Amino acid sequence: MSKNAPAANENSARRLARLAAVQGLYRIALTQHEPADIIRDFHDHPPSLAPEKNPGETLSGMDAELFGEIVTGVTQQSAALDEILTGVCSEKISADRLEILLRAILRAGIYELRHHAEIPAAVVINDYVDVAHAFFDGKEPGLVNAMLDKIAKNHQSG
Repeated sequence: MSKNAPAANENSARRLARLAAVQGLYRIALTQHEPADIIRDFHDHPPSLAPEKNPGETLSGMDAELFGEIVTGVTQQSAALDEILTGVCSEKISADRLEILLRAILRAGIYELRHHAEIPAAVVINDYVDVAHAFFDGKEPGLVNAMLDKIAKNHQSG
C-alpha cells in the first residue's frame, strides 16, 4: 500500500460527506426536520450515492464527523451564509431565488470555506463542483465554481 492511500481514503470520505451533507440539507429544506434527526437517519440508513448510476452503492464510507458538522453548521448559520451568497449573486440571480438544491450546495461550500481554513479552498471548491455535477447537467456546476471561487478570494483578502 502506498503512502498516499490513507490520504486518498480520507479525501474520498470527505467527498462523500460533502455529497451526503448536501442531500441532508436538501431534505431539511423540504421537510423542516431537525438536523439531528437527519444526521441520525443518514447514519442509520445511508442514502444511495447515485441510484441511477451506481445501484446499491451508499454513502456509508463518508466522514461522519464532517457530515454532521456541515449539516448542523449550515442549518445554524443559514442566514449569515445567505448574506455572503447574496453578496456574490448578480442582479439577475438573487440568493433567495436559487433552486433549493443549488442553494444547499453553495451554503455548504461557503460554510466550509469559512470554517475549514486547513483545507485548501481549491479542494473544497472542486468537491462542491463535483457535487453539483452529480445533480445538474446544465450550467449549475460552473455557477458553483464561479461563486465559491469569488467567495474564497473575498475571504482570503478580507
